[in-house]
Amino acid sequence: MSLTIIKPGLLDTLQDLGRPGYGGLGINRGGVMDRYAAQVANMLVGNEVREAVIEIHFPGAQFLFEQNTLISITGGHFNAMLNDEPIPLWHPIVVRKNAVLHFPKLQNGNRCYLAVHGGFCVPQWLNSYSTHLKAGAGGFHGRKLEKGDEIPFKESSIYFAGLLKPGKEFEALKWGVDTGSTYLHPNEIFFIEGNEWEQLTYQSQKAFLQDNFTVHPFSDRMGYQLKGVDLHRSANTELVSSAVSFGTIQLLPNGQLIVLMADHQTTGGYPRIGHVISAHLPKLAQLRPSDVIHFIKTDITNAEQLLIAQQQELNILQRACTERLNSLYVKH
Repeated sequence: MSLTIIKPGLLDTLQDLGRPGYGGLGINRGGVMDRYAAQVANMLVGNEVREAVIEIHFPGAQFLFEQNTLISITGGHFNAMLNDEPIPLWHPIVVRKNAVLHFPKLQNGNRCYLAVHGGFCVPQWLNSYSTHLKAGAGGFHGRKLEKGDEIPFKESSIYFAGLLKPGKEFEALKWGVDTGSTYLHPNEIFFIEGNEWEQLTYQSQKAFLQDNFTVHPFSDRMGYQLKGVDLHRSANTELVSSAVSFGTIQLLPNGQLIVLMADHQTTGGYPRIGHVISAHLPKLAQLRPSDVIHFIKTDITNAEQLLIAQQQELNILQRACTERLNSLYVKH
């Protein structure tokens, strides 16, 4: 069985944690923008973290569930509802067949993630389920989801109807995830110096650290264009194109900045003045156009410690979710 798109959203695609290892062929990693939220969504429904999820932008699609299943929604808060009843984020939720999920109101964040127990049954492209829109490959026929699309689920032996109370279309299970530490101070983004940081003039370095920058409306999955004070290098020498990554902060010729996101190109010739630390990429991914960013410089040691702490939290969470779900299946 499957879910069906009964009304398309702005940009809803199947994504996973991406396809690393193909940069030498000019194929970027891609994948979800908020890797933390996507991993947690899969954990809550008992999946491996690399299973495909649906990345949803507001206004989101409307989904019809054609079988009883277990779902979770994480990331941005779009006031998710099942049959016009609000459902909680960051919780596992048992859904009855023929229930309709929709997202009527933006509360905060820029994208949310829908996971289903077992995952979505779609073919991989280069070892990943992620949609590569430029190549028209991966995901669901290499494109965003449209009205009438039916996305099959992988097989499950769990009888989810036994977890539903009579007359109820869904049941939110009793546990959830506290994400306070991951998204704390959402506008404060830590970065480490890039190769061309020292090429900035002293005044530009000072302005970058003291001033705020605003996310431009033209921002997308390839990069966030930022509006702020013009920054300058001491000498405008040409650079050889070099490797870039998710979170690289580049200085454009007009003095403005761009932060590369999940669908970034594999190389770039603009000065790399910094890199957003990996632990803060989830916060960055949830910023919307007109949101403000304040960059805070840190070092590699602190960046590594924050990432290790975040990964340890995910490991603990995965074990806890597995234990909870296993006990539930045994009980029923």
